[in-house]
Amino acid sequence: MAQFTRLEVAQVMKDTGMVPLFFHKDIEVSKKVLKACYDGGARLMEFTARGDFAHEVFGELTKYAIAELPGMVMGVGSVTDGAAASLYMALGANFIVTPVLREDIAIACNRKKVLWSPGCGTLTEIARAEELGCEIVKLFPGDIYGPQFVKGIKGPQPWTSIMPTGGVSPTRENLEGWFNAGVTCVGMGSKLMSKTADGNFDYAKIESTTREALNIIKDLRS
Repeated sequence: MAQFTRLEVAQVMKDTGMVPLFFHKDIEVSKKVLKACYDGGARLMEFTARGDFAHEVFGELTKYAIAELPGMVMGVGSVTDGAAASLYMALGANFIVTPVLREDIAIACNRKKVLWSPGCGTLTEIARAEELGCEIVKLFPGDIYGPQFVKGIKGPQPWTSIMPTGGVSPTRENLEGWFNAGVTCVGMGSKLMSKTADGNFDYAKIESTTREALNIIKDLRS
C-alpha cells in the first residue's frame, strides 16, 4: 500500500523538480543506487521495471526505503497494463509511470488514489490523460519533442503539468531549456546514473550529480 497520497507525491515532484529513474536486477546494488540518490537530495525514485522478477526487487527496495530512508517516495516506471500497476501498488508503489496512455492503468490507480503519469506525445493524449485524472503528464520520449513542444502545450493549456523523460541531462544548459519552457519536473535516468570504467555504478558520482542537478533546478526557479 502507498505511503504517500497522490497529492503529496505530486507536491514532492513539483518541489524537488527531478525524479531519478533506474533498474537493476540485484537488490544490494539497487539499495546503493537509491541511497546515493537520497544522500544527494532526491526524494523520489522511479524503479523502471524492465527485467525478470523486477517486482521482487522493487518490493525489497521499498521495504528498505521505508526502514532506512525517511521521506523517500518510491514509484515504478515502464508499467504497461492495469494488472502490473495493481501488483506494484500492492508492493508499496506511491506512483505509477507508463510509456503510453492506457485507461485500465488510470482506473486501477485512481481506485486507490495513487498518482499515475502516462507517457503522452500529442495534445489530444495529454487532454485525455487529464480528463482521466492525471496530475502530471510524462512527455516521452522527451528528446524527440524538446522544450519547444512543452511551450506549445503550455500556450493553450497553462494548467498542464509536464515531466519530460528521455533526453534530460544534469547540465545547466539542458535543465534551463526544460524549466524555462515550463516543465513541472524532469525524469532523469542514464545521464544521472554514472558508471565506472568497468561498468559498475559509481555511487559517489551519482550522489554528487544528483546534488548538483537539484541545485541547478533550485537556482533556475529562484
